[in-house]
Amino acid sequence: MQRITITIEDELLAEIDAAAEARGYQNRSEIIRDLARAGLQQSAENATPSSQCVAALVYVYDHAARDLSKRLIQNFHGHHDLSLATLHVHLDDDSCMEVTALKGASGEVQHLADHIIAERGVRYGRVVMIPTSSEKKPRARRHTHRHD
Repeated sequence: MQRITITIEDELLAEIDAAAEARGYQNRSEIIRDLARAGLQQSAENATPSSQCVAALVYVYDHAARDLSKRLIQNFHGHHDLSLATLHVHLDDDSCMEVTALKGASGEVQHLADHIIAERGVRYGRVVMIPTSSEKKPRARRHTHRHD
């Protein structure tokens, strides 16, 4: 086993400590190892990089973090073909949440999501990817309806 040193915000550490106590962990190392394993397992479950998907990228960030808004915009402009729409919500004086709908190859979507979540000042992030088929399958129509 390796010993490492990490830096964690006080609020996040308090959440980790509370979860460790609630779940009966003996120490911080055990819960952090389990959380890391769960995150890696979730990453491994993603579809093959070339398969198509739609996704929701949700992240909370410190809107006052130095140049963060500029870096986020640059990331999205660099992947403009993936982004469909973004919802921006002001949570409090310091925090904003954004939900971005994405569509494209799952590897490219995951790559963009990883870069957004890893930006300094992003406090929380998660991407939910839903596989889609690029082929349209014919289906029988039961009824028609209009979209006005």
